[in-house]
Amino acid sequence: MTVGACCIVLHSHLPWVAHAGAWPVGEEWLHQAWSASYLPLVRMLDRFADEGRPDVLTLGVTPVLAAMLDDPYLLREFHGWLGNWQTRAVELHTQRAADGSGYGAALRDLAGYEHRRATAALEDFAGRWAHGGSPLLRRLADSGTVELLGGPATHPFQPLLDDRLVDFALRVGLDDRRLRLGSEPAGIWAPECGYRPGLEDRYAAAGVTHFLVDGPTLQASADAAAVGDAWKVGSSDVVAFGRDLEVTYRVWSPRAGYPGGRWYRDFHTFDHASGFRPARVTSRRTAPADKRAYEPAAALVETTKDAHDFVTAVVRRLTDLRTATGRESTVVVAYDTELFGHWWHEGPAWLEQVLRLLPEAGVRATTLRGAIEGGAVTGRAELAPGSWGSGKDWRVWDGAAVADIVEGNAAVQERLLAVVDKHAGPHAGRSAALDQLAREALLTLSSDWAFCVTKDSAAGYARDRFATHRRRFDDLADLLSAGRHDAAERLAATFRELDSPFGHLDARLLTARLRVRGVDSALGRFGA
Repeated sequence: MTVGACCIVLHSHLPWVAHAGAWPVGEEWLHQAWSASYLPLVRMLDRFADEGRPDVLTLGVTPVLAAMLDDPYLLREFHGWLGNWQTRAVELHTQRAADGSGYGAALRDLAGYEHRRATAALEDFAGRWAHGGSPLLRRLADSGTVELLGGPATHPFQPLLDDRLVDFALRVGLDDRRLRLGSEPAGIWAPECGYRPGLEDRYAAAGVTHFLVDGPTLQASADAAAVGDAWKVGSSDVVAFGRDLEVTYRVWSPRAGYPGGRWYRDFHTFDHASGFRPARVTSRRTAPADKRAYEPAAALVETTKDAHDFVTAVVRRLTDLRTATGRESTVVVAYDTELFGHWWHEGPAWLEQVLRLLPEAGVRATTLRGAIEGGAVTGRAELAPGSWGSGKDWRVWDGAAVADIVEGNAAVQERLLAVVDKHAGPHAGRSAALDQLAREALLTLSSDWAFCVTKDSAAGYARDRFATHRRRFDDLADLLSAGRHDAAERLAATFRELDSPFGHLDARLLTARLRVRGVDSALGRFGA
């Protein structure tokens, strides 16, 4: 007998960063997340696949990230970055600690640690990743080890999109997944867990069967007061899962989450000469200059303690839900993938231990797909608007701090639809200029820009990226509106050298008469 089920869901996403800055943000974001999170995560899941273990976890990979993991330019840049990581470790080993660093000989030990990590990453990348991420993800999906979630192309905040843009972004994302992995996902990660009533109907029309919302979005429904279940939304057959915050925040909470433990590597303290992080957290009140040197072995011991604590919390939560409902329930915990390894250095080791401990504790570790097959759907619910952002509403993407971005996004949507309706009829040929116009619009609409501004995290970079894509969009729209199609085609070719995801994207799918699933897919009627 089991006490219930636990679905661990990881959401892997970064905005499109190719040719858009390198340091300290831009391509560096991707390199750090790739080396610290994606490489160890795939290695771990490969071990489970080799063991023949099914339905280990649910892994969301946004279409824009999948495109970057396959992009030849970014693959070359990442390979060079890994070599630089190894070189920096050698340099650190030969240098003395800078005056006043407080770490002394510990930096020499850190150099050896980083050199071993860099060498292993280089071997892993050269041996398995050289042809991109899609072959690795396909193996994990085909083996049944993971359920892979898809999503809208560039991770837009869907509650603020026109329905036609909702349909288009989702269609582009689902088609991209089919091109890369040979199948469409049944489930999606709704960007930022953003929801407004009616989205379930857009999902149903696209063939999507399930998605995630945050716990409070589900709990706001009187019919779904308990998060430990899955619910059909409205009158549709599309199922919503709610993230269980009571359990999720054992890790995620900035005040009490495991990554803040004293033995774990401190994310914010750098040895600036080498760029490595030499310190452990020590305490939440310790100033950076006073933090103790990082000890990898001690940190690994801590992951075991915290893994047991987490599993105990899952069992307790499932037991409480069973007492309240009289039946077995499902707990869904969901995190950004980049938390594991990039932000929380020891996160991958902790995660693997949790996945091995859950079955031993009588918990059925499964995927969202597996939970549905196991009977987790227990009723219907009318969901309220929500997100997983601050306040669990839309303020991060629709607040005063980003009013100009919200206004700009609305203008881009309106103009995109007007231009496409004018120039892309049912008998029109495909236009590279219109396709690039739609691509720049989708990149403008990425939810990342508003998030970074509201959270004051690389806000300047985010505003620059928003303005750049908006300017390119307007330049193309101006030429098309003026009837200067040849000039628009030439400009589109220039922009595509920089912004190239989703080569299959067909702007004609935005027209009202060409949006029926299966007939009007860019891979169906028009061809890729």
